[in-house]
Amino acid sequence: MSPAAQRIDVHQHIVPAFYRDELAKAGIADAGGRALPDWSPESALQLMDLLGTTTSIVSVSTPGTGFLTAPADAAGLARRLNDHCAALVSDHPGRFGFFATLPMPDTDASATEAARALDELRADGITLLANNRGAYLGADGQDTLWQKLHDRGAVVFVHPAELPAPPVDGIPPFAADFLLDTTRAAYLLVRNGIPRRYPNIRFILSHAGGFVPYSSHRMALTIANDTARSPLDVLEDFRSFHFDTALSSSPAALPTLLAFARPGHVLFGSDWPFAPTPAGQYFASGLDNHLAPDTREAVNRTNAEALLPRHCRHRRACARRRSAPPRAWSSSSSSPAPTETGSSCPPLPTTSPRVGPKTGRTP
Repeated sequence: MSPAAQRIDVHQHIVPAFYRDELAKAGIADAGGRALPDWSPESALQLMDLLGTTTSIVSVSTPGTGFLTAPADAAGLARRLNDHCAALVSDHPGRFGFFATLPMPDTDASATEAARALDELRADGITLLANNRGAYLGADGQDTLWQKLHDRGAVVFVHPAELPAPPVDGIPPFAADFLLDTTRAAYLLVRNGIPRRYPNIRFILSHAGGFVPYSSHRMALTIANDTARSPLDVLEDFRSFHFDTALSSSPAALPTLLAFARPGHVLFGSDWPFAPTPAGQYFASGLDNHLAPDTREAVNRTNAEALLPRHCRHRRACARRRSAPPRAWSSSSSSPAPTETGSSCPPLPTTSPRVGPKTGRTP
């Protein structure tokens, strides 16, 4: 692993002892089917040095504060977690940033805590779970929160939670359900026009967006049929998201992500400590060994610098930077290189497709 990578990791988690204790009181010992891992600032820094990461933007994973049913308790825990993160950043200058935790699904309390975290604690953005007790991002009743985030030009890191349905025996939620959960949230956000109504919010989707890049055209046609919008406009809304590479920079997944995402919208993520160190090394090597140098630097660091200018090494350069078209996959890879637009398939229709009378479904 190259220590010269100087990565910015936008997907790293914390599990402070007081949070683990609160989870234990509620009988929670895992997240998404994976046992709660050990965490400390020292172990995080050790992992960062191993992967060549200069700065990690930390966040709290599922279940966030949603396991607390009393609104005051959830709001209090969110405040404590955010104060803890702010102290971590202060204690280790340049090594950490954080995405603040909100007491969802209480949108009013979440809007209040978002303002405090962004304005007073100088959080780098906000963490929102894709669903909170079955209420998905993009559903009705969240406008107070979206407006608060829009007014501040906030970055919103969307992380999956367990599906609002029983897990399937033999399939841990983190392995497959998490990808569907993120995809559901992205679908509703686009379907209900959140990126267009609140364009100052910059969304990051975890784990390469779940199934979004792979199923984007299918979903765009479905939404276009449902809303009478242009499929091309819907597809552009999906492409407006940013995507992290956590557990996703494989020879199978990464070319699809780079072909779909807008230039400058793919960011490095490790998912440590829930993804153990060997997994972090494996997926980071997918970037180091298979990407062309300019794309590798963009994914590892400069795309995050543009999104989070506080962590830019050279402020003036970041202010002037415009993302160049990516040369996504190096010639040494066995997979074909995607084009700048990623479009090797027929273009989408510019008007809503007609739905067949028998099935009532788009392809």
